[in-house]
Amino acid sequence: MAKVLIVDDEPNIVRVIQVALESQGYEVLAAGSREEAEAVAIADKPDLILVDVMMPKGTEGFHLVWKIRQMEDEDLSRVPIIMVTGIHETTELRFYPDQTDGTYEPGEFLPVQAWIDKPIEIKDLLEKVERLLSE
Repeated sequence: MAKVLIVDDEPNIVRVIQVALESQGYEVLAAGSREEAEAVAIADKPDLILVDVMMPKGTEGFHLVWKIRQMEDEDLSRVPIIMVTGIHETTELRFYPDQTDGTYEPGEFLPVQAWIDKPIEIKDLLEKVERLLSE
């Protein structure tokens, strides 16, 4: 059973994602901050991480990704990461090619394997999780 770590400071979003993932047989871990996510990742070695961009201290999701990618544990530093963002609701800033002029490919701007917009489409989320875990 694959372990998925959800990193989001909004408990309702965590719960919705958790229920969806558990219904597909995944073991779910959760963290509400960058610091908590680092500790859980090191202790529990997730197979995939879902990371919210914006948390209470700002763009903590970005900082978490860079921290994970620099870890000495190779399994952890290479874990697939999906960024989750609702930032498009308040700004025209875009982070990936579906929402830009095609300048960046996934992983070029930030070393992640996929992006998901909030509000989350559960079907899209489950498809991306399954695809990344099967690679």
